[in-house]
Amino acid sequence: MGNLNTIQAGKGRRSKYKRKLSLGSFNDRAHEGIKTVEADNLCEFSRNSDLCICIVTWNMNGQVSYEDLVELVGSNRRFDILVVGLQEVPRNNIARLLQDALVETHDLLGKAIMQSLQLYVFGPKKSDLLIKELKVDKHSVGGCGGMMRRKKGAVAIRINYKGFRMVFITCHPSAHARNVEERNSECRHISHSLFAKYWNPYTRPAQITIWLGDLNYRLQGIDTHPARTLIQRNLHRLLTSKDQLLQEAQRGQIFNGYCEGTLTFKPTYKYNIGSSNYDTSYKVRVPSWTDRILFKIEDPDEISASLHCYESVDDIYSSDHKPVRAHICFKLSK
Repeated sequence: MGNLNTIQAGKGRRSKYKRKLSLGSFNDRAHEGIKTVEADNLCEFSRNSDLCICIVTWNMNGQVSYEDLVELVGSNRRFDILVVGLQEVPRNNIARLLQDALVETHDLLGKAIMQSLQLYVFGPKKSDLLIKELKVDKHSVGGCGGMMRRKKGAVAIRINYKGFRMVFITCHPSAHARNVEERNSECRHISHSLFAKYWNPYTRPAQITIWLGDLNYRLQGIDTHPARTLIQRNLHRLLTSKDQLLQEAQRGQIFNGYCEGTLTFKPTYKYNIGSSNYDTSYKVRVPSWTDRILFKIEDPDEISASLHCYESVDDIYSSDHKPVRAHICFKLSK
């Protein structure tokens, strides 16, 4: 039913925290890969949970409209925190547009911006009193992705909210199917580098780490036409065995012990802009789940989690990516 208390491996073990593990281990010697979690689509907001978070990631492809942002954040505001990670953001004042879309329910608590890579955290009105700590950091990798202001790397927010120590990271590593090892290296380096400047031996590590973004991992070992045929027949779940992110995690290269919802939605890249048709350019790219949300609880004896939603937002057409949204609720063990 999506409750993670029964699937978190290593229950009962206590980690010896080191600086490089503060954002969740990536390549431990005894690796577990990424654990797939079914979403139960049921959330009794504030009744059975101490904290509910809505997480959204979207590669905007340099385009935006207010209507798209309204669709992005949705009309269901039954959550405590909204986390919005954006890649390839245009020069518009996105923070103001998002705040306008949320004006009746939520205020901006924090933001981290590195050119076109942006991360926002919103909380209920007057909830800033519940924040004990808020820090931001950023880390760039490579160049600008071939286009000005299309920055590669990660931005992050560390926050203590309602007693939960959390890190949110929106990431946009190197593109192209062939660069999988480069992506692995960049994600590991980002994990080890973020917030290192704030580290001291008395710093308590994050209890919850959430990565969201255009992680750029592709389908590998299948051509575009067979992949599209499976998608058209609603058999896209069969493509998960070709997914680079899951493959690399299984090899112990990245995101060891993280959780992700089942990929029930169709691959989110690459679409023709203005439609729900996959790429018909001369490149005819293989559709891929480039846009992902992953999360990890450091000590499942301390916190349990349930996933209530993991879906693409298909009614936005201004980008060649579809946004992805997750809804996760957490409960402190008594």
